[in-house]
Amino acid sequence: MTVRIALFRAVNLGPQTKLQMAGLRDMASELGLRNPRTVIASGNLVFDGGTRKEAVLEKLLEKETEARFGLKTDIFVRTVPEWGELLAANPFSEQADADPSHLVAMVLRDAPSSDAELQAALTGSERATIVGRCAYLYYPDGIGESRVTSALVERKLGTRGTARNWNTMRKVAALVAPA
Repeated sequence: MTVRIALFRAVNLGPQTKLQMAGLRDMASELGLRNPRTVIASGNLVFDGGTRKEAVLEKLLEKETEARFGLKTDIFVRTVPEWGELLAANPFSEQADADPSHLVAMVLRDAPSSDAELQAALTGSERATIVGRCAYLYYPDGIGESRVTSALVERKLGTRGTARNWNTMRKVAALVAPA
């Protein structure tokens, strides 16, 4: 069994990005992805993808999501070991325990060559660290109050991404943990 985690970018954030999780699970089953499960309603899908590579699964899910639901969005697929590495690499472990709703992991399409532009854009209390294909962002004053948006992070890093707060990261990890 090769369990994968698919993160759908920017779903259920407004009327144009609605995606029902039951429909998402049904689509995954119809595509031959076994045992599809969702975690909260923000586009987190866990499934057994067989031998298909992550990039292949990303393209398949993106194409089918647009065809079936009229929703054009980026999808990021990671393996369970990669998910474990994302959790372990978190440079903000104290904040993960004390303030998980203000800590975000932004899974990236590609590893940025530099984070200098992002660091220069951090003019408030926010902090950011890049590890491989993940940006860890801590917003001590709240995400909604910050000028450091996902769009800004993507622009400064030169790659696409999708963000999840640390509570969601842990919920996904619990779903894929061995019984």
